[in-house]
Amino acid sequence: MSQQAPENVFEEWQNNQALAEQMIPLVGRLYRQHNVVATMFGRSLINQSVIRILKDHRFVRKIEGTELSVEDTFPIVEAMIALNLGPAHVDVGKLAVMFKKQGGGDLNAFLRNELHDIIDGYQPGASKGEPQDVVLYGFGRIGRLLARVLVEKAGGGNLLRLRAIVVRGRGDVAKDLEKRASLLRRDSVHGPFEGTISVNVEARTLTVNGNVVQVIYADSPSEIDYTTYGINNAVIVDNTGIWRDEAGLGQHLECKGAAKALLTAPGKGDIKNIVYGINHKTIGENDRIVSAASCTTNAIVPVLKVLNDEYGVEVGHVETVHAYTNDQNLIDNYHKGDRRGRSAALNMVLTETGAAKAVSKALPELEGKLTGNAIRVPTPNVSMAILNLTLNKSTDADALNDYLRKMSIDSDYQKQIDFVDSAEVVSSDFVGNRHAGIVDAKATIANDNHAVVYVWYDNEFGYSCQVIRILQHMSNVEFLKLPRQH
Repeated sequence: MSQQAPENVFEEWQNNQALAEQMIPLVGRLYRQHNVVATMFGRSLINQSVIRILKDHRFVRKIEGTELSVEDTFPIVEAMIALNLGPAHVDVGKLAVMFKKQGGGDLNAFLRNELHDIIDGYQPGASKGEPQDVVLYGFGRIGRLLARVLVEKAGGGNLLRLRAIVVRGRGDVAKDLEKRASLLRRDSVHGPFEGTISVNVEARTLTVNGNVVQVIYADSPSEIDYTTYGINNAVIVDNTGIWRDEAGLGQHLECKGAAKALLTAPGKGDIKNIVYGINHKTIGENDRIVSAASCTTNAIVPVLKVLNDEYGVEVGHVETVHAYTNDQNLIDNYHKGDRRGRSAALNMVLTETGAAKAVSKALPELEGKLTGNAIRVPTPNVSMAILNLTLNKSTDADALNDYLRKMSIDSDYQKQIDFVDSAEVVSSDFVGNRHAGIVDAKATIANDNHAVVYVWYDNEFGYSCQVIRILQHMSNVEFLKLPRQH
């Protein structure tokens, strides 16, 4: 195999950069005018840098075994503009691979066949639907990440509108607003906010990338009338974790202007614990209070679901290696929980997790089959779940990984399950990953009917993306995903 001269390699790189630069405004136009979300094997191309777009093209080689260049995808994006498409999620990468595998030909005819559901579906001036008001009750780690994602998605047809955040009164309003803005603007783990934030002390608002967000000071839901801020029929996302049962969370529904409540923690009692992609369709019109379960439950349930579907899970143990959280102490001090009073930054802390038991709320077929424990470790974000399983069918590591890779690319769980096959990845490589969990193929162990699967997850950002997906479903914001699986 001949090797290209260095100058030719660099010239090819520059040409791809130029095409990626031309692609960016086209992707933006599809998104903002047509509500079309362009992706590359599940990874959004919206608001991405040139280098990020090139890296996403390179990523395809790892999962498809096929080189993909911007030269392959740019003509597709360009042709999509002319098709007057209606709202959908369109995977440009999959289209390009399909077109290459069929040997090329008439691109326009190919796209008309694959995208026929949405061609000429855009009507200028037509209503995009009624925006859904969203209120974040609490503005901590998860609350601020939800704000980032909500603002990021506000430009297209998402229809979710962040209208307000609710925090406790702090006395000096001007100073408090500046602090809130600063915490949203800068994050030690997730980096700087991509955009602008301005503060209006008199109106008590934050304007985030053009989205005016009311800051409401209250010590309990009973103090709030959302309609006084023009907020109606809102979904209240409770990020505080103070209330986890129907009685406590029901306080939100007593507020004028509030319609539903979503808890970003495991719910208690009869509250439905939802893992998006698994049981979100069980949410009915009469379900006014639901839970998004926990970050760990979201990470492991999709993987357990597909493994149980293919191999059957007889019994198993889930060990979670979890980043420390604000619930722990920086240095040794009193804590009501066992061991959690010891310094989070200095110790591995053995503690309990309800994730294994919580699995059965989303996957009843695994009721009583799993045990679990957790170790909190001195890292600020990204965790790992180790699934030690006894299966009903025998397999080996290669077959198991091949199946999980396929599930991460061509299944209904594409947004929940990611897949990595590298001996060099570490936890910080997954900061900002939008999937619920990422299977580490190099760590998989499988022999006969025994398997150990390692699943990384960004316990902050990946979980927040799952919460947003539930919000979209509760608000009837659903998108057709193309191309369809063949």
